[in-house]
Amino acid sequence: MTKVTSKEIAQFRSQLADDPSDMEALDLIEDCDGDLEDAAMTLAIRAGQQPERANSEWLDALARKWRAVICQQEYREDLLNSSLPKMMEHLKTTPTFPKILATPVLIYVLKQGVNNFCEPLDSLK
Repeated sequence: MTKVTSKEIAQFRSQLADDPSDMEALDLIEDCDGDLEDAAMTLAIRAGQQPERANSEWLDALARKWRAVICQQEYREDLLNSSLPKMMEHLKTTPTFPKILATPVLIYVLKQGVNNFCEPLDSLK
């Protein structure tokens, strides 16, 4: 289980306050007592997806599926500084990305460590 603290949720709220769907996702994470995977699963079901795996495996697989997009160099510095707005905008303009899941996916990446998460791609270069 990936745990998001109340303090972290408050920091994300201050960055993402302009987007109601981001606020909805953060509210749900808070309602799930900071359990990121549980909140992401609930959002996925609301979005019409039918996750076939355990919560923790499913969020990890979703994040890995989008690793090439998330780990683009032009967004890496922002993510390393825990700044989400540019990357959030990029994900939400990617037609096939499930927009309601952008918040939990990016928080998951931050919790894993951006360099750690992106390392498999970096080793290919």
